Amino acid sequence: MPAHSLPSPPQSRLLLDTDINKSQVLEEVYENQQRDITGAWVPAAMPNTDVDGQPVEARENVKCPQGWHVKKNWTVELNHAVDNEGWEYGVGIQPSGLPLVWNSVEKTYYSHRRRRWARVRWRNHGKLNLEQETLSFLQLHHPVSTQEEGWEYGTIGSKFDLSPQPQSQFRRRCWHRRLAPNKDKGIAPIFLLEGSLGIDLKQQAEKEEGRTSSRSVNKTFRDTWRPAPENTKLPHLPFIYCIFNKPHYYQLFCYIYQARNLMATQIQTFQGPFVRLVFLNHSQCTQTLRSSAAPTWAQTLIFQHLLLYENPQDTRESPPLVVLELWQRDSKGKESFWGRSMWPPVVWLDVQHRILPPMRWHPLGKELGEEVGEILASCELILETESLRRKLPILSVPWKNGVYTLPKSMQPTLRKMAVEILVWGLRNIKQVHSPWLLVECWEETVQTEPIMDFRTNPNFSQSVLFLTLFMPTEEAYALPLVLKVVDNQDFGQQTMVGQANIDSLQPYFCDPWASDYVPPQLPKLSVNKHQLLDYLTEKFWFKSSKAKDEYEHEVDWWSKLFWATGDPKSLKYKDKDYHTLKVYDCELEAVPAFQGLQDFCQTFKLYKEQPTSYSPVVGEFKGLFRVYPFPENPEAPQPPRQFSVWPGKDDFPQQCLVRVYVVRAINLQPQDYNGLCDPYVILKVGQTKLGNRNTYQPNTLDPIFGMMFELSCTIPLEKDLEIELYDFDLFSPDDNIGTTVIDLENRLLSGFGARCGLSQSYCQSGPFRWRDQVPPSFLLEHHAKRKRLPPPLFNPEGDSVFYNGKKFKLQHFESKPPTAQYLGPKKERLALYLLHTQGLVPEHVETRTLYSNSQPGIGQGKVQLWVDIFPKKLGPPGPPVNIRPRKPRRYELRCIIWKTADVDLKSVSLSNEKMSDIFIKGWLFGLEKDMQKTDIHYHSLNGESSFNWRFIFTLDYLAAEQVCVLSQKDYIWSLDPTVMKFPARLVIQVWDNNVFSTDDFLGVLELDLSDMPFPAQHAKMCSIRMMDTDPKWPHFLQHKHFSLFQKKTVTGWWPCQVLENGRWRLSGKVKMTLEILSEKEALIRPTGRGQSEPNQFPTLHPPLRTNTLLSWFQSPVKNFCHAFWKHYRFKIIVGSIILIVGFMLFSFMYSAPNYLAMSWIKPAIRMNMPIKIFTNIVNSPNTSNASSSDITTQHPNLEPTTGHQLKLLRGPMNHLQDIFPELPAPQD
Repeated sequence: MPAHSLPSPPQSRLLLDTDINKSQVLEEVYENQQRDITGAWVPAAMPNTDVDGQPVEARENVKCPQGWHVKKNWTVELNHAVDNEGWEYGVGIQPSGLPLVWNSVEKTYYSHRRRRWARVRWRNHGKLNLEQETLSFLQLHHPVSTQEEGWEYGTIGSKFDLSPQPQSQFRRRCWHRRLAPNKDKGIAPIFLLEGSLGIDLKQQAEKEEGRTSSRSVNKTFRDTWRPAPENTKLPHLPFIYCIFNKPHYYQLFCYIYQARNLMATQIQTFQGPFVRLVFLNHSQCTQTLRSSAAPTWAQTLIFQHLLLYENPQDTRESPPLVVLELWQRDSKGKESFWGRSMWPPVVWLDVQHRILPPMRWHPLGKELGEEVGEILASCELILETESLRRKLPILSVPWKNGVYTLPKSMQPTLRKMAVEILVWGLRNIKQVHSPWLLVECWEETVQTEPIMDFRTNPNFSQSVLFLTLFMPTEEAYALPLVLKVVDNQDFGQQTMVGQANIDSLQPYFCDPWASDYVPPQLPKLSVNKHQLLDYLTEKFWFKSSKAKDEYEHEVDWWSKLFWATGDPKSLKYKDKDYHTLKVYDCELEAVPAFQGLQDFCQTFKLYKEQPTSYSPVVGEFKGLFRVYPFPENPEAPQPPRQFSVWPGKDDFPQQCLVRVYVVRAINLQPQDYNGLCDPYVILKVGQTKLGNRNTYQPNTLDPIFGMMFELSCTIPLEKDLEIELYDFDLFSPDDNIGTTVIDLENRLLSGFGARCGLSQSYCQSGPFRWRDQVPPSFLLEHHAKRKRLPPPLFNPEGDSVFYNGKKFKLQHFESKPPTAQYLGPKKERLALYLLHTQGLVPEHVETRTLYSNSQPGIGQGKVQLWVDIFPKKLGPPGPPVNIRPRKPRRYELRCIIWKTADVDLKSVSLSNEKMSDIFIKGWLFGLEKDMQKTDIHYHSLNGESSFNWRFIFTLDYLAAEQVCVLSQKDYIWSLDPTVMKFPARLVIQVWDNNVFSTDDFLGVLELDLSDMPFPAQHAKMCSIRMMDTDPKWPHFLQHKHFSLFQKKTVTGWWPCQVLENGRWRLSGKVKMTLEILSEKEALIRPTGRGQSEPNQFPTLHPPLRTNTLLSWFQSPVKNFCHAFWKHYRFKIIVGSIILIVGFMLFSFMYSAPNYLAMSWIKPAIRMNMPIKIFTNIVNSPNTSNASSSDITTQHPNLEPTTGHQLKLLRGPMNHLQDIFPELPAPQD
């Protein structure tokens, strides 16, 4: 590579144009004088200096640079702390001899004085030639002459300068060498330079010698990216220049409309705002406005003939950023920087396809991460083509009052609007005397009267502020509104306490002629349809045989809660049609239907600075806004005022009785080492604090408090209700789990009736008595007044009402006569039905999230509660609701094990027979420590055993939830017990006793005492199907269930089962008697366990068991049959059948010939000696067959003779003599 060494011009950083990016420059020169020995003022040794005391040329010699012009020549600056001639005085201090502090009043001991001369020069925006444009783009004053030597001059500790000064002591110059490749190597040298930052110079020199080809170049390039050795030396990097072949010209259009959210600390908002726009090496400023909360320029800044040395496609993909800075200028002309915003413009290479870019809000930042406001603007960069270069500017922008305004398509449509402001009061502001409110909207302002006695009444005496102004109709151009609270202090001083910015008034737009009244919605189904559906449901719907909740337990408030949440603990809630409540899974303010309970007035937080997540809140303003069109014609009818019917301020401050019901907490953050906590509740309102740390709930993350707090407070002086949960610790301070805050004033003033939720039914007594102070009819009348409706008119019977021009009857809401008890009169019930149709807050329980200052923004759990507020002027409220947690009752379960049957046999006796030594274990689920077992029935050969054994279990049962409650300590050293709930389930297990090995498990029976199947009366009727709780089909085969707490006692057979191969199999049957007794009944009827005393109710005798060792001698036939029958019963049955059939065949074959012979011969039998003949006949089977056949078939009318003698008739049928010749002849 050829190289040429020559002294280079000074570095370009020393040649930067100080006027770059400015369209106007303020030049200043200080004229300096000092006293002589006579005390007269004479020019100083350095008569002309800058503000730092460095010498400069005299103002007469300062020439205007080329491309600039001066509108006004040098003038003395009089707007600072100077005297009438502009002088400021001071005492010179060595070694420089110049004063460090300047004063505006002349003293005799002052030795120096100076005054400031200033002028403003403006840049000429005429067209420059190519060389001038290049110099401007490179930010150079003038072309660098090749004849200059390139020296820089300076002194010790000072910067180098291009021209020598008298005090210059040193000079320097920089040598450059230009390197150019011989041919294209494929890799730009810039990448090789970047890769050589961490290479070893010696190693690189060795590689330089062997580099001969492009392959070696590529290899070296790869090696340069390896990790740098430890002994590396960073080389001096040369300047890298980017060369572009052809420049391109653009025009920049920046549309600036408005700024907002400018949190100024002064009472007068944002003095003299203007915008400075910087793009490349050009800058422009907008006009300076007067003080405004939201300065609106509506101006277009145009940059013409911008030079860019870059490919237009690359410029479109990655354009230079537009820098927009917001400044303010005070009355003295001093400028202060406010914030900056940067974003890329929209680039258009073809004007034909151009679309006007929409305006957007861009954040203004002062420091990293600090947002100081927003500005509404947009920018577009348009390429100048050959056809458009003659037209400057390219786009036609309106010109008005010396500035370019916004294009017509961007200009907002203005309409006269009325802004009505409800100013209610100020809250939570400390150390103020007489505060007042200043409202600024664009250039319009309005303020309230000061609050004279803020400590006793923080409300404004004036309720409504009103102003009219022209506002844009488009939401993007919506005017912000600024609220400032100013305090009048002693001696006429005023300080700004805080302010709040409302970005847009669009949410407050309303129709002044519309009404927010919600008409009542009648039930959709008629009475007949309701009755038909109820009948069909009761008639055809399948009724499960599961045990019904017929146990008589007390219906309380918890029944309503569990029914509302769908909790199984609710069981069968019989009052579901009359007494229900709504459970919200969020805060009541977060329910969309209730508008945050800010329908009357909203709460606006006041800040001293720009609000962030960590900014402290200095106070609150309570108020509301209504914005609606206002007629421009003064003769047109004006719309009605929106804040005409509201609660009177004479009623405030107001004494109230507040009841806070804390129900329970959910998913609290653990605080103790065991992963649990011991929470308790603390309430704070003003100076009142309620709660006791001794009421903590030990070892739980889901505590049930069931507590009601009642307190008195004055609203709005004590409006914030703080509910805190703490973790109880024995030695260390209690930890704060979390806090939630409720604004009582919003609930009291809300039109949704949030001060006391509406009950479902109006009851004058009973457990669900009406809680409010006033009846529903009074509430309905008050609601109609607030909605500007005529009062409701009830008929004398109270079953119909005329409301808002419509007639409503009680039968529209009650399809059938109510069955609930304690219901109030018809008038109040009808009024309550109408109130429920107005979207008011019902009886409810809200779920509030707890937050902690140690972990801001992260929920620490939830707490369920509700709040009732009762103004004392309305009278005493109803009785408080009893939400105390349910207490279990103690019961005693007596289980008598009578006997078993068909139990599996696991062991083998000495005679190789199956047998089992059966005994039974029993316990209650969760109370395994109280396990009991029977004695052992030895040598059961058929699975039968007898015990007559009694188990006795004690349990604490909560009937309303059908669970057992157990309270016990986890460890010996635990301070408090842990409460556990589990189902009331009896477990019976059958075991086979083994002497030398572990006992064998034979079967198990688990019975839910509140839902158990009916037992079988006989062992044969007991089957495993009894335990099937949900058969697939058919449903009617499901076994019926019952509750032992209702039936008290039951006796019968239940199946035991064992799990084999994933299926339950019947393994035995057990006969038991179960009896449940209350604690009082158990004391009246005492009894002992097993067969111990007192053995009564009933008396259990030892069972009669057979000793199997002597059974063969006592009953050999029985044992023999049992032994053989059990093993060979199939063979015995088959063999018996074969023997019987064979015997019958043998008899038939033996008797068949004689029978056939007799049937052929048919002899006549005549017997004279009936007894002997009869005996012979009986002893002869053949004769008996023949005789009986003849008698039966031939002589059906034969009659027996007296004395049991047979008289044989003569005749042809009598052949006995032929057969039996020894018989005597018959006699007549």
